[in-house]
Amino acid sequence: TFLYQILRGIAYCHSHRVLHRDLKPQNLLIDPRTNALKLADFGLARAFGIPVRTFTHEVVTLWYRAPEILLGSRHYSTPVDVWSVGCIFAEMVNQRPLFPGDSEIDELFKIFRILGTPNEDTWPGVTSLPDFKSAFPKWPAKVELFLWHLVVFCSIENAVHGSKQKNYG
Repeated sequence: TFLYQILRGIAYCHSHRVLHRDLKPQNLLIDPRTNALKLADFGLARAFGIPVRTFTHEVVTLWYRAPEILLGSRHYSTPVDVWSVGCIFAEMVNQRPLFPGDSEIDELFKIFRILGTPNEDTWPGVTSLPDFKSAFPKWPAKVELFLWHLVVFCSIENAVHGSKQKNYG
């Protein structure tokens, strides 16, 4: 039920146009008597909406930081929180961080080694991101294309209520 509570909490934030931007296990408070989970530390949270705002890339603890932020994007939205939730869930299942990088480039390469180095076919627009380098090592994906699309493009609402997106299977 912890994952469900995290998803419900972040869906609430997003429905009120708030990006948390620093989701990590240390920012989840759990009442041991009731197992109620609360999101905490909104110090990096920001409102989002129209017009698209430009944000800093210095957000989210490294291990939970979305690849678009690591690649220098300053225009991002709810998927950055969804990425963090996915990393937290993987850590809950495996009892260890999914991508424990010790620098931004190490973090990116840990992600690429699992999901594959992105290109314009798998992630349209990736080569235009400020910190994308065509010289990045080309790792093949170790997961099905469906999982890549789920991690990158899934919205909180689809994760909570069931996907209405195209099946990539």
